[in-house]
Amino acid sequence: MTESHSNLNSPSLELKSLQLCDREGTESADSGIGDVDDLPVPQQIQISNITCDSFKISWEMESRGRERITHYFIDLNKKDSKKENQFKHKDVPTKLVAKAVPLPMTVRGHWFLSPRTEYSIAVQTATKQPDGEYAVSQWSEIIEFCTADYSTVHLMQLLQKAEAIAGRMLPFTVFYRNQEQEYFQEPSSSYRSRDEPCTRMLPAVKDDSGSHGSPISGKLEGLFFSCNTEFNTGKPPQDSPYGPFRFQIQADVLFNQSTNIYFGDFYCMYTSYHYVILVLAPEGSKGDVFCKEILPTLDRSNNRFLSCTEEEDGSLSFRHAQDVILEVIYTESVDLDLGTVTQISGHQLKSQSTLNAKKDPSCKICNISAGR
Repeated sequence: MTESHSNLNSPSLELKSLQLCDREGTESADSGIGDVDDLPVPQQIQISNITCDSFKISWEMESRGRERITHYFIDLNKKDSKKENQFKHKDVPTKLVAKAVPLPMTVRGHWFLSPRTEYSIAVQTATKQPDGEYAVSQWSEIIEFCTADYSTVHLMQLLQKAEAIAGRMLPFTVFYRNQEQEYFQEPSSSYRSRDEPCTRMLPAVKDDSGSHGSPISGKLEGLFFSCNTEFNTGKPPQDSPYGPFRFQIQADVLFNQSTNIYFGDFYCMYTSYHYVILVLAPEGSKGDVFCKEILPTLDRSNNRFLSCTEEEDGSLSFRHAQDVILEVIYTESVDLDLGTVTQISGHQLKSQSTLNAKKDPSCKICNISAGR
């Protein structure tokens, strides 16, 4: 949900960090803060208008002592997670102080708020004393909330960054998908993205690779395909991190005048290679409806990453960006008899797999200020 920076009813505050402390019971232990006072204790805390890097906060207070309040202390902590992104930048102190303003107020800051992250929050009221120290109330109750995904505004910022390095467009004719031999040839019920009789590949939920705030991770269902070609041969590379057997399908089967194309993400993994995730969704399909609400739509025949153009004779021609690695998600099932399966001659470079790969938060090329 996009939030206005000029909402007069919800002051947007520039908050400064105080020393982070461990709270014993409900009393503050920060240096520069004095004894617990009988100031009103915040109650019934409400969190609203949550975005990937901001939220509104309000609460109720007793009228007694309100006129003495000069500041609010906000203790914001990321909840512990066993799946913590090990590549995320180090957490910074999250004890925040703000001058007392009318509520609700907006807390905004990409340096301490991450997208798609659970936080706990508690509040104190305070009054600044003549000696510069603070007298404080007891802490409020602790409540929890989760920040949001990237909005279309943030995705447009990523899109513009990706366009800047996409490079020239090269022709291609096929989409391809690598797996182990068993995936394509042995009946089994153990694959999420393939039916038991081994006749059809099925959409599966996208993993957590890419930007931490991506709105399609863990939500969009689809099949991953590649389309990049080698510059010197014009053909798909003979190496792959995903398996030595390759399913190959003519490009117009998946991408044609009835297919919509969406920008999904832009990221890297601590290397010079940059990845762009695109989504191909047949018009009116479940995946198309999902993407239309949350992702930037690209012009099918005129964009910097993957194009489909109708020629004078009615045939379709296809081009892909040279300087980024495209990961194409097709949102529908694909019958295996629509393509061919062959063994590639190159190496299986597993170190280049992007499965659940986390984005480098320090890269200036592919990061935006709204989180990583």
